[in-house]
Amino acid sequence: MAYIPKNYAKLENGYREKALKLFPWVCGRCSREFVYSNLRELTVHHIDHDHSNNPEDGSNWEMLCLFCHDHEHSKYTEADIYGSTVVAGEDAQQDQGLATHNPFANLRDLMNKK
Repeated sequence: MAYIPKNYAKLENGYREKALKLFPWVCGRCSREFVYSNLRELTVHHIDHDHSNNPEDGSNWEMLCLFCHDHEHSKYTEADIYGSTVVAGEDAQQDQGLATHNPFANLRDLMNKK
């Protein structure tokens, strides 16, 4: 089990507040946008998985929704179980691009067909 410092909640509030000021309120993986009412679902992910590495410029942080954050950490669990390797921040290093799927792109056309 990972070591969790006694003042973890205080540390988290510090870097979370900074990250929310530095970065747009958008998930870095799925591009889901957030507003104040659902902001609690946007997390700050440490790219190198070291929660004590909190540079002022935010270079070790990535904003992820709860689901993408869980997926990121589940890769490490799966790697332990199945013996594969995972490189910290590998998804962030790859050019993922923005989400391009728009499920309602031609909705107006479909609704006007009769």
